[in-house]
Amino acid sequence: MKRSVIAVISLLLLISLPACLGKTKLPNTLERPMDNQTDPVVVFKTSEGDIFVELFANDAPKTVENFLALAQGTKEWTDPKTGKKVMKPFYDGLVFHRVIPSFMIQGGCPLGNGSGDPGYKFDDEINAVSLGLDKITLKEQDPSIPGDMTVQKLIDGGQWPASVLSKMGPGFAHKKVADVTVLEFNTIQGYTYITNVTSHKATRGALAMANSGPDSNGSQFFINQVDTPWLNGKHTVFGQVINGMDVVDAIAALGDKQGTPSKTITLKKVEIVNASE
Repeated sequence: MKRSVIAVISLLLLISLPACLGKTKLPNTLERPMDNQTDPVVVFKTSEGDIFVELFANDAPKTVENFLALAQGTKEWTDPKTGKKVMKPFYDGLVFHRVIPSFMIQGGCPLGNGSGDPGYKFDDEINAVSLGLDKITLKEQDPSIPGDMTVQKLIDGGQWPASVLSKMGPGFAHKKVADVTVLEFNTIQGYTYITNVTSHKATRGALAMANSGPDSNGSQFFINQVDTPWLNGKHTVFGQVINGMDVVDAIAALGDKQGTPSKTITLKKVEIVNASE
């Protein structure tokens, strides 16, 4: 795939700034090999320990650029508590507000309750074809769904928004889930996809943008504790944990089914990591 020249240059400028570099170095031995040795690596310095993450600069360039700029304080954002525009490190001191065991840990909300954002939204960066969503059916994505269930019954069951019905073509509501691809269904829900990147699946350790629907990204993110195939094509995966999954597991263990952590879990800082020596 072709790289986005502008995005790559911007990322190189971001990671070349001396002020961006912390004292933390990349471990000599990683739990998971990096996909691309030229990708930037950041460390989430949390109250429970450090999580090292490779950012997919070539595969989600706009998302990575946004994340790094917010982390470093080089991008203007609106403080929801004051309504004023500021330029300072966004993530310092925020909490993991939603923590669900055997699922994921979520942070990046400036209000600490899941309702905050940086005052703007930007589009998803997802290639559905590279994820195979043009071939996998709803039934294959979620084997728990009866194969003879119709799309209409699936929606009536509360698993999909009813507003989807108005966008369906004639007869689509009566198709069986075993005959409908994830790409078809997601497109009807309003998701649009691009072809100039290679997307990553929402697997264990994946770093992805949290959102409230298509093209509603801002600052919130989540890190998967487990594989979540039902999220493929709905969230931009822009990184992968390469060290510190034990910390992710420890944080996840502090939550409950409702997502409420049993204690305050703080993201002290996000730093770009120095190369190991």
